[in-house]
Amino acid sequence: MKIALLGSRGIPASYSGFETFYENLAVRLVARGHEVTVYNRRGYTPSISFYKGVRIVNMPSIRTKHLETISHTMLSALHAAKYNYDIYYFCIVGNSPVALLTKLLGKRVVLNVDGADADREKWDSLAKKYIRFSEKLAPVSSHVIIADSRAIKKRYKTLYDSESIFVPYGANPWPREKERNNKGVLERFNIQHDEYILFVSRMTPENKADLLVKAFRKAKTDLKLVLVGDAPYVDDYKRYLDKLCKNDPGIVRTGYLWGPDYRQISCHCRFFVLPSTIDGTRPVLLDQMAFGNCVLVAKNPAQIEVVRNCGAYFDRKNALESLKEKIEELSSNYDLVLKYRQLAWNRVRKVYSWERITRVYEKLFKKMIKEITN
Repeated sequence: MKIALLGSRGIPASYSGFETFYENLAVRLVARGHEVTVYNRRGYTPSISFYKGVRIVNMPSIRTKHLETISHTMLSALHAAKYNYDIYYFCIVGNSPVALLTKLLGKRVVLNVDGADADREKWDSLAKKYIRFSEKLAPVSSHVIIADSRAIKKRYKTLYDSESIFVPYGANPWPREKERNNKGVLERFNIQHDEYILFVSRMTPENKADLLVKAFRKAKTDLKLVLVGDAPYVDDYKRYLDKLCKNDPGIVRTGYLWGPDYRQISCHCRFFVLPSTIDGTRPVLLDQMAFGNCVLVAKNPAQIEVVRNCGAYFDRKNALESLKEKIEELSSNYDLVLKYRQLAWNRVRKVYSWERITRVYEKLFKKMIKEITN
């Protein structure tokens, strides 16, 4: 099969979950004998033509908060239309209008709508209206809608009477013990094995690093807090976060970390916290479970679906106090941390293997080609 993956910043992954998803899926499909092209956004990835057998096409964008994704996806789709791929796979529901254009050109289109994007705090009212419009458009703009969690599948059925296929993201099991002697990144940031709490995400309002900082500063704990990540177009929020963290020696900010640095910072933490309450499967959460980490997450449907009884939860309705209490509990109860580490590791190996996810997509794409051709 010839498959085009469009709408992300591209591979190798150096930004967020969709890039990680595209990299893992594309490389595995190529290994299975398929031809895969990923459309990269200039400025986020190296200017290369191939990556691990995956063809790379580098396209520009209009570098503004509201136009960057849609402009890049439109240019990519127009370029891709010339090559007559068997499958055109788009990520992000805001790309629905471009997916619709591609479908009208007679192409087979898959659209991964991601989580509840319109609920993200980074968007202003106009952007939220556009995303709601894109959600309504999704059922007609694609042949298949992909929901990354059962909670999102239910959302599209309830709000738009739209059917979708549930396919989660995957993870690469990487036991903590493999990084036991690799501590370069710890030395760089002056942190110690098992003596810090970890947060990894884009520094946008909906990911709630500020909530974690406030809860951490209230909590009775001897651990440090390490914040990994960054983001464009949210300068006001980052200044607010700077103010919250200012002059606190217990808080360490690293910016983006990838590859070996990301694995090291993950495999040496005491536990990982994801404060975000947005519905949808978070690839970083699967990553952390795949590292064999104890995870602490907000108690919402999508997180419960992933974690089940293999991690700790804080209450969204009383978020600050509840998160503070859970930080204190996990800081002082090492046996509980060890229990959740093992449970998380076992769950992600059984349920969220990238090989399993790739098989699901391969089967889906073949079925689409057969049905739509006939």
